[in-house]
Amino acid sequence: MSYQIDTAFVKQYHDNVEFLLQQKPSKFRSAVRVESQQGEEAFWDQIGAQVMQEVSVRYGDSPQNDTPHSRRRVTLRSFDQGDFIDTFDKVKLLIDPSSSYLTAFTYAANRQTDDVLIGRTAEFTVDDVTVNGGFFGTAYTGKQGTTTVAFPSDNQIDVDFSTSGTTSNHTINKLIEARRLLLSLHNDPELETWYHAIAASQLASLLKTTQVTSSDYNSVKALVRGELDTYLGFKFIHSERLLKDSSGYRRLPVWVKSGMLLSIGKDITTQIAPRPDKKFNWYAYILIMLGCTRMQENKVIEIKADETK
Repeated sequence: MSYQIDTAFVKQYHDNVEFLLQQKPSKFRSAVRVESQQGEEAFWDQIGAQVMQEVSVRYGDSPQNDTPHSRRRVTLRSFDQGDFIDTFDKVKLLIDPSSSYLTAFTYAANRQTDDVLIGRTAEFTVDDVTVNGGFFGTAYTGKQGTTTVAFPSDNQIDVDFSTSGTTSNHTINKLIEARRLLLSLHNDPELETWYHAIAASQLASLLKTTQVTSSDYNSVKALVRGELDTYLGFKFIHSERLLKDSSGYRRLPVWVKSGMLLSIGKDITTQIAPRPDKKFNWYAYILIMLGCTRMQENKVIEIKADETK
């Protein structure tokens, strides 16, 4: 056989695109209150609890007690992404990358939505410890929305909870304490869903720490296998984007749906069009405008987990 036969070798190319591993849908959008917003800032008014007074005299004056009012401010943030599809490259390809580009952009927008709710400040900052709003960041209240409200330390379950000063990852005891806290703060699981976000490390930890009780162990095994997503009254959401604190402990949010507000100024919008200023090459573009706030401190709990344990 001729030594020049290699010139006839055929290279096979496929007409589809494989997306590298990444989070594709939003994990949190369906688990929070979602509202639309017009304008850079919006205010959401709230009314506090009233107290009855006992009637001690007949024909007394009618009571007049000021009803407590408060509000939360949401400021929209804008995000976009775009890329060119070169006309000459498109001719050379067996595939049309246009729709794949927009799909990849949409995945990025879904992750960005989660990051806004989580409070993560940058897409590529691993375990970002700087919090910008979200579950544990600063909320803004007051008439002008300029009064800052920090996340309360009383709503934090320490990394060494019930372990005598020794840090732990996630445990059933921490879950039980989160449930106790929510109930003590008048959150009713019969009125709205309770959510709990965890990473794969916490699922593995729960599986290890529950082997002493077969019923718990079997429930968590089913949770790991994806056969159920609810345990101890919490609907679990898996996310590998959760923040860590300055000590390296994972910050796990526990919340009720009305406790977090996602405000949408402009939902995910995609465009693809030729650009005359770029030799009429096609340009794919996506944008989203959104903001969020913690509506009430007592509707959000934090559990800290040491993933080295």
